[in-house]
Amino acid sequence: MKNIVIFASGSGSNAEKIVEHFKHSTAVKITHIFCNNPEAGVIERAKRLEIPCSIFSREEFKNGTLLRKIQSFPQHIINLHPALLPKFGGKGMFGHFVHEAVVAAGEKESGITIHYVNDQYDEGAIIFQSSFPVLPSDSPEDVAKKGQVLEHRDFPMVIEKLVN
Repeated sequence: MKNIVIFASGSGSNAEKIVEHFKHSTAVKITHIFCNNPEAGVIERAKRLEIPCSIFSREEFKNGTLLRKIQSFPQHIINLHPALLPKFGGKGMFGHFVHEAVVAAGEKESGITIHYVNDQYDEGAIIFQSSFPVLPSDSPEDVAKKGQVLEHRDFPMVIEKLVN
């Protein structure tokens, strides 16, 4: 049995899809959710899903405590980024900031990237990418919705392939 922990800071829809995907697995167990946002919706989802959830502080991250723990697991921690890296990645590029930048740049396509985490924002080796067209009429919210469809479809499957 392989144990997986999930780090999430938003609503937790991807976390829920991952938990649902592995709910009846005999090979994988989601053991914990960690969150850096005490207001995040993922905390309530974790309770509903009966997955233990812990909140860590910005100080724990900034002072390196958490980073040192992450560095203990090279090529074992993955991230989902809501754009096609290397475009629109880096510090501060998350959530709506990414979608706003995609639209402002007039991109014709966007998508998701699943990559390994290293000590640089969004620069770990790319594992998987999936794309969708961005229409001239698309708002950042439209781009976000299109991306979320791919996230929910692809993220659990990529995790399953990696643990197998």
